[in-house]
Amino acid sequence: MENKEVKEPIIEEVSVNDGTENITSQQPEHPTITGADTVQTADCGTQVDSLIAEIKELNDKYLRIAAELENTRRRATLDIDAAARRRAMNVAEKFLPVMDAADAALKHTPDDDGIQAMARAIGAAFAQIGIVRIESVGEMLNPQFHNVIQAIPAPDGTKSNTVIEEMQSGYMFGDTVLRTAMVVVAK
Repeated sequence: MENKEVKEPIIEEVSVNDGTENITSQQPEHPTITGADTVQTADCGTQVDSLIAEIKELNDKYLRIAAELENTRRRATLDIDAAARRRAMNVAEKFLPVMDAADAALKHTPDDDGIQAMARAIGAAFAQIGIVRIESVGEMLNPQFHNVIQAIPAPDGTKSNTVIEEMQSGYMFGDTVLRTAMVVVAK
């Protein structure tokens, strides 16, 4: 094998010295603005101000859109709940004549176990879905809950405008009156 010498490159340091030896020490830390630079800085300030204004405007738009979206979601939820409630009330109103028929059958034959069982089952189903019978007999007349079909002279000890008899039951679904009760009142 041949013995080859590995030559290392020689690195010379070259200094360029053209009379400006301490240039860094002569320059100030921050450059001074003169002439055309002043115009550029003023433009930058104006641009910064316009960008800040644009950011504020976009932020305002974002907040308004976010609030509108939240309101739309809330309205949609309320609309869905209201539609479900209306459907339930419509179905409940369809079953009121069934309960009226059971009540009429009970008045006609109060001792029939089959009719009593049917009336209890319908009453339990009404209670489960939130339909409540309006109690009328002995109560003071309330036009929100009662529809007067007859007024008779008050029996002894009965106040005027007291419900004496209920001809047809009234029902409520939650806080909404499905049907007012048809009543006879004392005058």
